[in-house]
Order: sequence, then structure tokens, then C-alpha cells
Amino acid sequence: MDRRRLFLAAVLALAAPFALGLMGALTAGRALAQTPPPSAEGYPPPPPAPPPEPPPSQPTSGRAPTFSDDEIVHRVSDFMGVTVEAAGGVVEKSFKDQGRPTAYIAGEEGSVAFIGGLRYGRGLLYMKGRPTMEVFWQGPSVGFDLGGNASRVFVLCYNLQYPDAIFRRFPGVDGSAYFIGGLGVNYQRADDITLAPIRAGVGFRLGANIGYLAYSRQRNVIPF
Repeated sequence: MDRRRLFLAAVLALAAPFALGLMGALTAGRALAQTPPPSAEGYPPPPPAPPPEPPPSQPTSGRAPTFSDDEIVHRVSDFMGVTVEAAGGVVEKSFKDQGRPTAYIAGEEGSVAFIGGLRYGRGLLYMKGRPTMEVFWQGPSVGFDLGGNASRVFVLCYNLQYPDAIFRRFPGVDGSAYFIGGLGVNYQRADDITLAPIRAGVGFRLGANIGYLAYSRQRNVIPF
């Protein structure tokens, strides 16, 4: 019996430290679980959230912005190589008839005619807020017309709201041609879009206002 008591006392003496350590760990875990999280006081504030990006700007209406008469006069004068007074005379007449253009084409063309004629041209279409676009045009004309020429052309575009709307046939408006200060103008119209080509130089053909011009993305040899 003495040996059993001695053996049991030795086992208890060895196990006591482990039991005390386990109880201490459990007690510390309960205390940690019951401790409230540290306060945010004393820590630097978080960085402010970035402001929301503004929505992309949308046009207030579907209509394209227009060019003023002063803008057009100086661009016609510079491109056609005429005086501001000559450009102002023909632009004033066109603005009076049609208002302010939403686009213009600056280019060059060649034409030839004997009763019937042909006309070919190319240029760059300019609209505010849109990239410049290359356009071509070609078409026949009939009438009391004789001669040929190669000249620069400045086309005022009225009520053209989108660049792609230029790609169609524009018949000439009969009796619309006029000649002011060395510059000739005639009107072409398709639906609600009106074009006013301004031409200069020897060989200007008023007879070309009877016919049509077809505007396209690429050169077409056959104008019909």
C-alpha cells in the first residue's frame, strides 16, 4: 500500500504543472474574448473616398453646333485665296438664305462640259466636335453649258447633323445659282440638308446647277 501511495503521489506531482498551465490558457482565452476591440481613437483617419466620376457629357439636343459668319468668311478667304470683302459678300448672301451652317467641305474639283458635263471632286468635311473626314463627289450636269475648269471648292453644309448624312445624291436647285465678287454659288438639296458649293476662278460653270452630285466615301469613276 505504501508503494501505491508513493506512485500515485509521484504521478500527481508530475501532472500538476500541466493542469495548471491548461487552466491558465483557458482563463486567458476567456479574458481575451471578453475584451472589447480597441477604439479607433488615436489612429489616423482613413483616406477619403474618391469623388464619383461625372457621367459623360451628353449634348443637350441632337443638333450639331453651327459656324458663325465670321468663322466662315475668314476660312473661305484663306482657302479660296480671295479678299475678306469678296468672301463676305457671298457668305452673307448664303447666310441670309439658309442661316448658319453646321459643317463645311474644303476641297478641289475638276469638270468638263459640252451641253452635258461631268464633275469630280474631293475634300475634307469639318464639323465642330467631330474628327475631320475625307469625302468624294461626282455627278453629271445638263444645260446650256460649255467649258472646263479645275478649281478649289468650299461647300457650306446646312442642317447636316451627322457626317455620314453627307453620303447621298444632292440634286441642284434650279435657278439658285448666283455670282458675287468672283465667287459663284449654287444650292443642292436632299431632304432637309442643303449644300452651297462656293467656286472661284475662270471657267466657273453656272450650268452645273442642273444635275446632281453624289457624295461618297471613295472615288467613283462612273458618276451615275
